[in-house]
Amino acid sequence: MNKVVPAILLALFSIGASAAEHQIKMVNSGKDGIMAFEPAFLKVAKGDTVKFIKVDASHNSASVVVPAGAAAWKGKMDEEISIPLTQEGVYVYICDPHKTMGMAGVIQVGNATNLDAAKQESEKLSKSFVMNKDRLSKALAQVK
Repeated sequence: MNKVVPAILLALFSIGASAAEHQIKMVNSGKDGIMAFEPAFLKVAKGDTVKFIKVDASHNSASVVVPAGAAAWKGKMDEEISIPLTQEGVYVYICDPHKTMGMAGVIQVGNATNLDAAKQESEKLSKSFVMNKDRLSKALAQVK
C-alpha cells in the first residue's frame, strides 16, 4: 500500500508535466515579411499552452476561428498572453490593428477536426487583406 501512493502521485505528475509551452512572437518584420506572427503555423498537442510574445509594440492576438467547445481569446494591445489549448482542431488568429496587412496565423492542436470550416473562414478573412493575401492559405496548407 505504501508503494501505491507514490506511484499514483508520480503518474499524476507525469501527466501534468507532459504539457508544453510554445511561443509565437508578434513582430513588425520577420522571416515571413512585415507584420507577422512567428511562426505563422504551429502544431501542438492537446493540453499544451501557446504564449504570444511581444517583440515589437502595437500588436495583440485575437482568435477568429476555434474548434467547437474551445474558448476564444482576445488579448489587449501589447499584452503577452498564454492560451491553454484543450480542444483538438484548427485555431486561426489575427492581430486586430494589422489584420488588413495579413497579420494572421494558424495553430493545429492534435487532429484538424474543423479544417474545412477554418479554410472557409480564412478564405473570407484573406479577402480583407491588402497585403500578405496568401499568408493564411500557406499556414493552412501545413495542417495535416
